[in-house]
Amino acid sequence: MDYQSIIDRYYPEEDELKRILMIHSRQVADRCLLIAKKHPELRLDTEFLEEAAMLHDIGIFRCNAPSIQCFGTEPYICHGYIGGQILRDEGHVRHALVCERHTGTGLSKQQIESRNLPLPLDRSYEPEVMEEQVVCYADKFYSKSNIDLERSVVETAQSLEKFGPEGVRKFLKWVDLFE
Repeated sequence: MDYQSIIDRYYPEEDELKRILMIHSRQVADRCLLIAKKHPELRLDTEFLEEAAMLHDIGIFRCNAPSIQCFGTEPYICHGYIGGQILRDEGHVRHALVCERHTGTGLSKQQIESRNLPLPLDRSYEPEVMEEQVVCYADKFYSKSNIDLERSVVETAQSLEKFGPEGVRKFLKWVDLFE
């Protein structure tokens, strides 16, 4: 798969949004590859990890998040679901699942219902396979609104408090597994 050609198809202009997307995605991909190198016992598919990390935020352009140059119409919480649709249309179902399952530490049906999130309830939004978990985990250390910042484990855990204590617990389990 040529992830760059997919990115270029949906982000044809060399503008600030594409710059933010590319830097953030590369940060996430590099952290994923470092985890794979540190943990050969996990037998991670490094080619897939890099592709999925580079494409996990492909749907942001359709969302409304002006602080990161996104001027679409959809709520930002939908960017993973939108990215999943894009990658399914491109024929990359496995990559689509990473898009859909990387928000927070994953979103349960109960969280979606209780928070009245604008996401369909016909699929899982929680990372399942190890590569999905690694991309989700790595993504949490980097913010698109402050592209030069790499959060510490403590800062990352604090940033996840808005998703509830279960998200923080899941993240801390990943710290034990991946660090």
